[in-house]
Order: sequence, then structure tokens, then C-alpha cells
Amino acid sequence: MLETKDLFLDKAKFSDWEPMYRNVWSQPESARYMEWNVTTNEGDAKIRIQKTIDFQKTHDTYLVYKKSTGEAIGFAGVEQLAFRTYQETGICLGSEFVGQGYGRQVLLCLIRYCKEELGAQEFIYSTRNCNRASIGLALSLGFRLIGTEEKQDKRDDQSYILQKYTLPDSHHTSPYI
Repeated sequence: MLETKDLFLDKAKFSDWEPMYRNVWSQPESARYMEWNVTTNEGDAKIRIQKTIDFQKTHDTYLVYKKSTGEAIGFAGVEQLAFRTYQETGICLGSEFVGQGYGRQVLLCLIRYCKEELGAQEFIYSTRNCNRASIGLALSLGFRLIGTEEKQDKRDDQSYILQKYTLPDSHHTSPYI
């Protein structure tokens, strides 16, 4: 389990299907910048949580929970790209929970985890070029743009530009890693 001031990140349990369905998976705004489809019914949400539980057994991914309520409000994770280089694998919060500093807490938590527990010297953060809030978060933490890549959204075949940012080891640029 990982922890921030207001949140904790932990592995999913089956009972999380309902808050994840209500807060995240059924929300078109939550899926807007992600690579997944909206879940439209409770039965599919129960299948999705079981797939999430199974996936998390072999991946460094978590649900995001609000400490004050214990309710699942999003998800996040990391993966290793190369020796001492890690990247986030997506940070998603339900639209009701955006704009409260939770995304910043999650990202800082993932960076700290990669640095302290996994020995990261570089952390990569990616976002679509139209996601202004995500870009602003990256820049506010000292990330610098290292490249762009044209991608195809599998849901609607629309093209988009994925921006990749780096946060090198602390002695280079940022106090956060």
C-alpha cells in the first residue's frame, strides 16, 4: 500500500466494483484521455473489477482510495522501462475528484515509490497534448518534454499526439524524485 496526505493506493478487492463503476468507469469524462471504454452496466463492472484484480497480481498498479471514506476514486500504476527508468501507466480519477490536488498527490506518491523502493533515477510521464491539466501538473513538478508521438485512439480511430516528459534524478532538476 502507498499513502499520501488524503489518499492511499492499494490493490483492488471485489467490493470496489461499485465505487469504481459509479466514480470512474461509467464516467465519459474519466475515459476522455485514457485508452479504455466506458462501462455501461453493473454486470460489466463486476467483470471489470475481477479483471483488474487479476491484472494487479502481476503488475505494479493500484486503485486510488480517498482516506476519509475508504472509497475507490481512481487508479494509477507504474512500470519499468529500462534500468532505473520507470513510467506511470496511467493516472485516472473520477471527474468528481479532479481539481482537488489528488492527481498531484498520486503522481508524487508514484515518483517517491519508484525512487525509494525501486531505485529509479528517471521517471517518465505521458499525456495527450490536449490534456491541459495533465501538462500543467507535469510542468509544475519540474518535468521537461522529451518527445512526442502520433498515436491512434483504438476507440474511435482518431489521431492524437502523446507527449512524453522526464523527471531525472533529484540532483539534476527536481526535488520531487
